[in-house]
Amino acid sequence: MKKVGIVMGSDSDLPIIQKATDTLKSLDIPFEVHVYSAHRTPEEARDFALNARENGFGCIIAAAGMAAHLAGAVAANTTLPVIGIPCKSTTLDGMDALLSTVQMPTGIPVATVAINGGANAALLCAQIIAVEDKELAARLDAKRKSDAKAVLEKDAGISARL
Repeated sequence: MKKVGIVMGSDSDLPIIQKATDTLKSLDIPFEVHVYSAHRTPEEARDFALNARENGFGCIIAAAGMAAHLAGAVAANTTLPVIGIPCKSTTLDGMDALLSTVQMPTGIPVATVAINGGANAALLCAQIIAVEDKELAARLDAKRKSDAKAVLEKDAGISARL
């Protein structure tokens, strides 16, 4: 199975990345996590992206706040799918990161999830990898059914209370 590469611009993004890693673990998807900055460690970020395919990765999650150039910098150096997680900052409440992540030029796509959307980034990676992995596709189907069952149980509980 292909691995998921996860890069974050700062260790302050770890709580968001934790949601992604928890989701990947629950689906038995291998991953690696690194702290690389598009601005402070551009060579390391570039090398990671350039070698990702040869190192067994199937897709990459890149999380960053504020200027949030990490996902774009990674995507510029690989043809693997890159999913950007814009991280909420104190200055502009994450809108700066969202716009920086989603506004990519033609030819360098970055899929973008919600601000702080670590779990969805992991699920999108899982869906990409599951295109060629029937066992993972079955685990995703089971998760969807389990999630639906949990919502219906909450619905029944609310109906009974009210």
